Amino acid sequence: MNAFEMINLPAPSDIGRAIKRWRQSARGCFWSCVLTSPLMAFVKSKDAEKSLGNRGELAAERYLLKLGYIILFRGYEDKFGEIDLIAVDLDTIVFVEVKTRSTDDAGNPAEAVDAAKQMHLTKTGIGFLKWHRLTEYAARFDVVAILGEPSADSAEIKHYINAFEPTGEFQMFG
Repeated sequence: MNAFEMINLPAPSDIGRAIKRWRQSARGCFWSCVLTSPLMAFVKSKDAEKSLGNRGELAAERYLLKLGYIILFRGYEDKFGEIDLIAVDLDTIVFVEVKTRSTDDAGNPAEAVDAAKQMHLTKTGIGFLKWHRLTEYAARFDVVAILGEPSADSAEIKHYINAFEPTGEFQMFG
């Protein structure tokens, strides 16, 4: 049993077709309803109590959902490290590192994903693919950099697709 079967998702090719149809027909209406619902006000108020990093992860999750990604895990951890978000984009498994900074005094948030962090993410991503028997699927590493207060509309969100190649002694194909 793989992760798609565990959470009752269709095969990746079916997911891609379904997402394309969903984007065409219901995306705008759906998200306008969700983002203005009373539940989102509750979620936003809970966000305010959390750290800047947690608020950034939630903002990145909402951003990726708007783009049509399917979020599988948030805060996935194993013995090698932690991955902020694991998502599916059409037929590709996406490991997302979220970096949030309130100001750019320390530079671009994405620059914090250095070689050591990339190696930890690679090890953790490969472990995830092996554990869930998903090695036959394409995978990539994205970085979402958030500058400013994540819960504010003025926050600058930059999404770096395929931000880096897997590093270290490991191999990923896809």
